Amino acid sequence: MVPSFFGWVAAQLVAMAIILQVLGGIDLHIGIAACTIIVVIYTYIGGMWAVSITDFVQTIMIIAGLLLLAFQLGNQAGGVSEVLSQQPEGFFNMMPEFKPIPFLEYIAAWITIGLGSIPGQDVFQRVMSAKSARTSVISSYVAGAMYLSIGLIPLFIALCGKALYPDLRELGGVENEQLMLPVMVLKHGTLLIQIMFFGALLSAILSTASGAILAPATIIGENLVRPYLRNASDKRLLQIMRFSVVAVAGCSALMASVNTNIYELVGQSSSLSLVSLFVPLTMGIYWKKASNVGALSAIIAGMSSWLLCEWQGTVVPSIIIGGLVSLVAMIAGSYIRPDHSYQAFKLETSQSEA
Repeated sequence: MVPSFFGWVAAQLVAMAIILQVLGGIDLHIGIAACTIIVVIYTYIGGMWAVSITDFVQTIMIIAGLLLLAFQLGNQAGGVSEVLSQQPEGFFNMMPEFKPIPFLEYIAAWITIGLGSIPGQDVFQRVMSAKSARTSVISSYVAGAMYLSIGLIPLFIALCGKALYPDLRELGGVENEQLMLPVMVLKHGTLLIQIMFFGALLSAILSTASGAILAPATIIGENLVRPYLRNASDKRLLQIMRFSVVAVAGCSALMASVNTNIYELVGQSSSLSLVSLFVPLTMGIYWKKASNVGALSAIIAGMSSWLLCEWQGTVVPSIIIGGLVSLVAMIAGSYIRPDHSYQAFKLETSQSEA
């Protein structure tokens, strides 16, 4: 789980550096270094409660800014119907092409983040921080609906940008597609929209990066180091976690410097989580024969096969191969070396609920 967060944090660092590049003309790699330092300091100071409060306010501001920008750009592009009608035939078709490889690519696109995000510790931070199980469940459904609805707003803004600037280089010499949205905000947004958008976006990315760094740092301290330091004080454990924060941030910054494509960084992060963690998590909860050996086999085999496919290149999406290998390894390992970990888990769960 720890390395799966590196790409996610790196994507946040690149996003912040891009904003600094657009607003202040700062070199992208210098921006990544500066943002890493800021995020590390921010993570030392904040906590889960601070993240929840700031995220709530920032999300409202971002949605308001996006809606205002979408309305303004939509009018300039000729209206919603005009923008949508300019897209090529079949552009909005959500059904896959029913041929083996295109269909598998379609499935891979859905499950990369759709299933790959489920084992994320940052998700469980929020789930377990809710005041009740009912609040947690309802919030998850609301978040899913917001993913689908609010996520369409920047996509519509991008279509407006495509209608207004068929040649992206006409947009102030922009050649990198990742600069399109922030440059359009500067070019077409009012001062109020710019303040709302950039202010809320920067702070939201900052708190997202903070939570994403805190998650693996907590895992390192609680799950990897603490079992070997049984008599360690809380102060000592806190020092270990703070050192882990710096280490995770450093690895993520290095990854961001090597690859500055946000889409690829997020995809790699979710892919690693899916092929190594999704199967042992879900089968560990629902399959009575699941064992520790099966879970470890699924993690190692799924991750190894995915890395090999990514390195060699395959016709079938590597995430599909890694996921299937992880499933087979989970079943084989659980039958070869069965144990009673499922019953122990259920007993512990029932006791905690009681």
